[in-house]
Amino acid sequence: MPTLSEFFGIRIEIRFLDHNPPHFHAKYQNDKVIVEIKNGKVKGEISERALRLILEWLDLHREELLVAWQQAAAGIDPEPIEPLK
Repeated sequence: MPTLSEFFGIRIEIRFLDHNPPHFHAKYQNDKVIVEIKNGKVKGEISERALRLILEWLDLHREELLVAWQQAAAGIDPEPIEPLK
Protein backbone atom coordinates (compact mmCIF):
# COMPACT_ATOMS: atom_id res chain seq x y z
CA MET A 1 0.00 0.00 0.00
CA PRO A 2 1.82 3.15 -1.16
CA THR A 3 2.18 6.03 1.28
CA LEU A 4 0.98 9.25 -0.33
CA SER A 5 1.83 11.61 2.50
CA GLU A 6 2.84 11.83 6.16
CA PHE A 7 2.28 14.75 8.51
CA PHE A 8 2.00 15.23 12.28
CA GLY A 9 2.25 11.48 12.83
CA ILE A 10 -0.54 10.74 10.34
CA ARG A 11 0.16 8.40 7.43
CA ILE A 12 -2.01 8.59 4.29
CA GLU A 13 -2.05 5.46 2.13
CA ILE A 14 -3.87 4.22 -0.94
CA ARG A 15 -4.23 0.60 -2.07
CA PHE A 16 -3.59 -0.77 -5.52
CA LEU A 17 -6.66 -2.10 -7.35
CA ASP A 18 -8.98 -1.16 -4.44
CA HIS A 19 -12.80 -1.00 -4.54
CA ASN A 20 -14.89 2.08 -5.32
CA PRO A 21 -15.74 4.74 -4.25
CA PRO A 22 -12.34 6.45 -4.47
CA HIS A 23 -10.88 6.65 -0.96
CA PHE A 24 -7.68 6.64 1.06
CA HIS A 25 -6.62 5.11 4.34
CA ALA A 26 -5.32 7.27 7.19
CA LYS A 27 -3.46 5.91 10.21
CA TYR A 28 -2.57 7.72 13.41
CA GLN A 29 -1.06 5.83 16.33
CA ASN A 30 -3.31 2.74 16.68
CA ASP A 31 -6.32 4.29 14.93
CA LYS A 32 -7.34 3.91 11.28
CA VAL A 33 -9.98 5.50 9.08
CA ILE A 34 -11.05 5.26 5.46
CA VAL A 35 -11.94 8.61 3.89
CA GLU A 36 -13.89 9.00 0.65
CA ILE A 37 -12.11 11.49 -1.58
CA LYS A 38 -15.12 13.16 -3.19
CA ASN A 39 -17.31 13.76 -0.13
CA GLY A 40 -15.01 13.33 2.90
CA LYS A 41 -17.18 10.58 4.40
CA VAL A 42 -15.21 8.80 7.14
CA LYS A 43 -15.39 5.16 8.26
CA GLY A 44 -13.55 4.13 11.38
CA GLU A 45 -12.33 5.93 14.48
CA ILE A 46 -9.49 8.36 14.96
CA SER A 47 -8.81 11.24 17.33
CA GLU A 48 -10.75 14.43 16.64
CA ARG A 49 -7.52 16.41 16.19
CA ALA A 50 -6.14 13.93 13.65
CA LEU A 51 -9.46 13.88 11.78
CA ARG A 52 -9.51 17.68 11.48
CA LEU A 53 -5.97 17.60 10.03
CA ILE A 54 -6.86 14.80 7.61
CA LEU A 55 -9.95 16.62 6.33
CA GLU A 56 -8.02 19.88 5.97
CA TRP A 57 -5.38 18.02 3.94
CA LEU A 58 -8.13 16.40 1.84
CA ASP A 59 -9.61 19.81 1.00
CA LEU A 60 -6.20 21.03 -0.18
CA HIS A 61 -5.36 17.99 -2.29
CA ARG A 62 -8.65 16.51 -3.54
CA GLU A 63 -7.72 16.71 -7.25
CA GLU A 64 -4.28 15.17 -6.65
CA LEU A 65 -5.92 12.40 -4.64
CA LEU A 66 -8.30 11.59 -7.49
CA VAL A 67 -5.32 11.31 -9.85
CA ALA A 68 -3.50 9.10 -7.32
CA TRP A 69 -6.63 6.92 -7.04
CA GLN A 70 -6.77 6.48 -10.83
CA GLN A 71 -3.07 5.58 -10.92
CA ALA A 72 -3.39 3.05 -8.09
CA ALA A 73 -6.53 1.58 -9.69
CA ALA A 74 -4.44 0.97 -12.82
CA GLY A 75 -1.66 -0.64 -10.77
CA ILE A 76 0.65 2.37 -11.17
CA ASP A 77 2.59 3.71 -8.16
CA PRO A 78 1.05 7.15 -7.42
CA GLU A 79 3.17 10.23 -6.86
CA PRO A 80 3.58 11.47 -3.26
CA ILE A 81 1.39 14.38 -2.21
CA GLU A 82 2.69 17.36 -0.21
CA PRO A 83 2.09 16.99 3.53
CA LEU A 84 0.12 19.43 5.63
CA LYS A 85 2.44 22.05 7.17
